Amino acid sequence: MIKQINHDQGFLSQKATRATQADAAAVTDLVDTLKANTSRAVGLAANMIGVKKRIIAIQLGMLSIPMVNPEITKKSGPYEATEGCLSLEGQRTTTRYKTIEVTYQDQNFKSHTQTFNDFTAEIIQHEVDHTNGILI
Repeated sequence: MIKQINHDQGFLSQKATRATQADAAAVTDLVDTLKANTSRAVGLAANMIGVKKRIIAIQLGMLSIPMVNPEITKKSGPYEATEGCLSLEGQRTTTRYKTIEVTYQDQNFKSHTQTFNDFTAEIIQHEVDHTNGILI
């Protein structure tokens, strides 16, 4: 189900809790909401739709990929990025990393470890920050 984007900075600043299989509907809602906003978003975190769980979704071309309980385990190649956010007005500068390694579960709660680079890595870092209550 497509959800409204949350703009409440108090809520968005709270750290999310681990998702479980009981949160499967939230994964679907997050992907549906990202697909509905692809003209203006490349990623969303569950708290952006009012769910305080460690779930993100990223858009890679036509694919919307959910990541449950993502954790960045390695990072290298720091650089300064300017980013926008659907939940916030304007753009802000932040430090990101060119290459990251992420452990996460897919929508079926199967575990994965994967390396991401460049813009895809930047999207994931932004959304993982959301799950940690960090706003750019």
